[in-house]
Amino acid sequence: MIRLRIGLALVATGFLSLAGTTIPAGASAPASRSATAPQTVSAVGVPAGGMVPAADPSPAVKKLFTIRDERIEESSGLAKSQKFEGIYWTMNDSGDRARVFGVDTTGKVRMVLSFKAEVRDVEAVAVDRDGTIYIADIGDNRATRDMVEIYTIPEPDQLGDADVSYHRYDFTYPDGAHDAETLLVEPGTNQLYIVTKSTKGGAIYAAPPAPSRQGTNELTKLAPAPAGAFTDGTFLPDGQRVVLRTMTGVTTVTWGESPTLVASATVSASQGESVAVGPTDTTVLVGSEGANSAVYQVAVPAKKAAATPPAASATPKPNTADESSTEPTKSNNLRWILIGAAAFALVITVITFPPGRRERLDRMAENARLTGQSPPTPHRRTHP
Repeated sequence: MIRLRIGLALVATGFLSLAGTTIPAGASAPASRSATAPQTVSAVGVPAGGMVPAADPSPAVKKLFTIRDERIEESSGLAKSQKFEGIYWTMNDSGDRARVFGVDTTGKVRMVLSFKAEVRDVEAVAVDRDGTIYIADIGDNRATRDMVEIYTIPEPDQLGDADVSYHRYDFTYPDGAHDAETLLVEPGTNQLYIVTKSTKGGAIYAAPPAPSRQGTNELTKLAPAPAGAFTDGTFLPDGQRVVLRTMTGVTTVTWGESPTLVASATVSASQGESVAVGPTDTTVLVGSEGANSAVYQVAVPAKKAAATPPAASATPKPNTADESSTEPTKSNNLRWILIGAAAFALVITVITFPPGRRERLDRMAENARLTGQSPPTPHRRTHP
């Protein structure tokens, strides 16, 4: 009985301790966990879990012009002129001779620059701040080319067709042949980059800072490209961001040692082939392949600002109870259950106390009989 009494007392003490200290009065613990949970993002690519920080998937699109010249059958690149306001350079995909077209914002060809080179698969055109035009013969659908070529020609001083001189630079990849359609020229440094095209994931390669026209220049692999089969790209004027073109959209990437995807947007369901800096630094022009190809102006995809939470209402609203509002009730019910159990254990302890006392006196009498002593006399209260 003593052991039973001690056990019940310990059980009662434990129940009271639980009821008084460990049961939360509300739902503060889950709220605390959610408030401190880290937000995870990934570089170059994409945030953890495959999610991509996206801009408006349907940004405002403005049709700027249509290229209707019959000589341009497969416009496969677009670049903004540095010397002529409102002029954009483009060229045909594989099958044409070595030439670029200067097109104005009405779609009219204002000049054709030809150079005497044997090109195979021209896929991109770019212009640096000095007015040098880069023509990238880097297409390789079957990945069989030993090397690719980039040609440079100067922008003329005045509008008009002309035959121009050129320089040729040969490049090889460090890890075998690749198909590519994107040439990037970094503003300020004129550093060249090639972004390969692959449904399994392309990569970003850098040319030597000062490529040579003697021999072959080896490209350096910098980093994996963001997800997407890219058909063109351009640096924005700040030199800190790049916009890459896919068949159906555009993607903004911050530049640096680890290029990181910022946002993407769908801009066209047609076969997108080109992108160039727009009339302002916050816009780009996008074009498609084929005869009578349209050119559109769209906003540069940007990361959305965080939404501002609504202000708390000073007056409680009726009938808005949710799961969190039921937590205090559940906790209070559990508290009373534990208190009741503790009280029951204490009652049992009190009830069993007298039998425990009688058991102790019987043992003392038995000990006295065995030892020949007088049996103990119970102490009783005396009443005056």
